[in-house]
Amino acid sequence: MQEFSPPYGEIQQISAKVRRITAPNPAPYTFKGTGTYIVGENEVAVIDPGPNISSHIDAIMTSLKDERISHILITHNHKDHSPGAQPLAEKCGAKIYAYEVTGQQYADIEAEEGLDKEFHPDVVLVDGDVINGTNWTIEAVHTPGHLSNHLCFSFKEEKALFTGDHVMGWSTTIISPPDGNMTDYLNSLEKLRQRDEQIYYPTHGLPIENPKQFVTQLIGHRLRRDKEIIRAVSNGAQTIDEIMDVVYPGLDSKLSLAASRTIFAHLIRLVNLSDLRCDGHPTELSKYQLAK
Repeated sequence: MQEFSPPYGEIQQISAKVRRITAPNPAPYTFKGTGTYIVGENEVAVIDPGPNISSHIDAIMTSLKDERISHILITHNHKDHSPGAQPLAEKCGAKIYAYEVTGQQYADIEAEEGLDKEFHPDVVLVDGDVINGTNWTIEAVHTPGHLSNHLCFSFKEEKALFTGDHVMGWSTTIISPPDGNMTDYLNSLEKLRQRDEQIYYPTHGLPIENPKQFVTQLIGHRLRRDKEIIRAVSNGAQTIDEIMDVVYPGLDSKLSLAASRTIFAHLIRLVNLSDLRCDGHPTELSKYQLAK
């Protein structure tokens, strides 16, 4: 999907009632940058204003100069999604809506994209909450896994789902314990598979036009990864690094941290399923063996 090259600072019409402005923060974990979505016309909702980059915040305000931002919606509080919310709110006067962040667990080893630990919403959303604007309706869909507070947003009028980082249009999703949880992630994917949205808009990458098939493939990929890890352990790999050498041969070093965190998430899941075992609670330094 490398042909995806959105212009920075320019608004793009994605559908009849959806527009996108991409932040200039391309990186190994953000692809071409954070896609900020605008839903509606005249009175609009902004989803994931991204990092606090003044040129991006200014581009949002300039593009919507004759319209009113009534809601700022945040899928989750990673640094490439939520820090722009407060400066945007200060400029436009809208409230910030997101899932609760209290009780979020922090890892000793932090993935590169990082948590926005200063983030707090003005309005706390829970699964099933409905937000109404002028000629648009958005439902909050709680999808823990990537983070415990991750939300997707269902745009009812177009049967579209803004998937944040839960389903991405260019790569698989990083699951980084302790707040990231592989079993929760798989359960959330199954939850989406049971819904009726016809198109997904991820924060990073192209729209996904065959969502049920795409989600089914993601679930299958994760279950195959479980089996690959079990097979690696059965062949003598015991540590995360040893398992990574088998499962991700020749991996780009820029992606090694993300890969190790996701392998760790799989290992925790497999210990909980009694497929693998280790001494005590699973940690990054544990040695893993077959449980049977």
